[in-house]
Amino acid sequence: MFEFLFLDLDETILDFHRAERIAVGKTLAAFGVDPTDAVCARYSEINKLHWQMLERGELTRRQVVVGRFAMLFRELGKEADPEACAERYEEFLSIGHYFLPGALEALQILSKKYRLYLASNGTAKVQAGRLKSAGIAPYFEKIFVSQEVGADKPFPAYFERCFAAIDGFRRDRAMMVGDSLTSDILGGKNAGIATCWVNPAHAAPRPDIVPDYEIGALSELDGLLTRLNAQITAAP
Repeated sequence: MFEFLFLDLDETILDFHRAERIAVGKTLAAFGVDPTDAVCARYSEINKLHWQMLERGELTRRQVVVGRFAMLFRELGKEADPEACAERYEEFLSIGHYFLPGALEALQILSKKYRLYLASNGTAKVQAGRLKSAGIAPYFEKIFVSQEVGADKPFPAYFERCFAAIDGFRRDRAMMVGDSLTSDILGGKNAGIATCWVNPAHAAPRPDIVPDYEIGALSELDGLLTRLNAQITAAP
C-alpha cells in the first residue's frame, strides 16, 4: 500500500505561472523594462530552458537564477544588472501565493491518510516565503527543498537524501507526484519509486519518460490512491 507521498509545489499545489507573471512584471518595471505580455512570455520560455539545463546537470543553480535575466536583457538590448534583477525578482516571488483549484482541500484530505513530503527544486528563500504565506507547511512531515538538500530533482542523490531523513521509509510504498516529466517523473523513476503525473492539459508523455499514473489535478490523487490501495489489499 502507498504510504509516503512526495508532492511537488509549483504547478502541483501552487499556481506558479500566475505568481511568476506578477513577480516578473514588477521586477522588469523596476529596472526600466516595459513588462508587456510578449516580454513576460519570453522570460518564461528562457526560465524554463534554464531550469531544464539545471535538471540535466548543465548549469548550476546560480547560473539559472542570474542567467535567465542576463539572456533576456541581451535579447532586449537592455543595460541592466542581472544579479540585482534576480535578487529583486526573488523578493517579489516570495511574497504571496495562489492555490491551484482544489489543491488546498486535497492537502487537507491527503494529510489525514498519508505521510506527506514536499519535494521542490525551487530556491529556498522563495519557497520559504510562499509556504509561509500559503500556510501549508503543517501538512507535511518534512519539507525537502533541493537547495537545502544539496541535490536537485531528477538526480538520484536528491531522493536518496530525502529517503534517509524519513523514519521507516519504504521505497515500495512511496510515490512522487508532480507536473514536470523531466524533474518529478524522471526523478521518481530514477529513484525507483512510483510516479504520478499531474497533467491538467492532458498532454502526451514523452516516450522516454512515462509515468506510472496520471491525474488532471491534485484533487484526483486521493481517489486514485484509494483505488490502488484497494487493489493491492485485494491481491492474493
